[in-house]
Amino acid sequence: MAKWLYLSLAALSGAAMALQGTFNAALGKVVGIWESTLIVHLVGTITVLLIMLSLSTGFSNLSKLNNVPWYAFLGGFLNVLIIYTLVRAIPQIGVGNATTAIIITQVLTAVCIDNLGAFGMKKYEFHYLDLLGVALLAAGARILLME
Repeated sequence: MAKWLYLSLAALSGAAMALQGTFNAALGKVVGIWESTLIVHLVGTITVLLIMLSLSTGFSNLSKLNNVPWYAFLGGFLNVLIIYTLVRAIPQIGVGNATTAIIITQVLTAVCIDNLGAFGMKKYEFHYLDLLGVALLAAGARILLME
């Protein structure tokens, strides 16, 4: 049962990503790309702060920052990159096309991380079916993107 719960959470994340890209692109059309990226991060920061305060989680875990590997801090940089590139791409190619490109590349990158056990992640044994799955996903994407 827990597996389905986590798959459902991941699916919810996928839907949220498509909506986020759409909303960010709409914001970027009005205020500009860099301005929208800043606004999105400010709203996100305020949201997390309010959640932490309402749940009374405190800030004591921030004292552990010196134990974090350097590459883990790249998440903030990557978040800016993701938002910027989505705000640029979606108005030009559409939400469906952009999301399709995201998913294919995301799955291929995730398979590489899993197979290498990179960045402290659990290593999963490589199977050639992994590549077949990505190839089928890419083929399906090509069909989806046909005009």
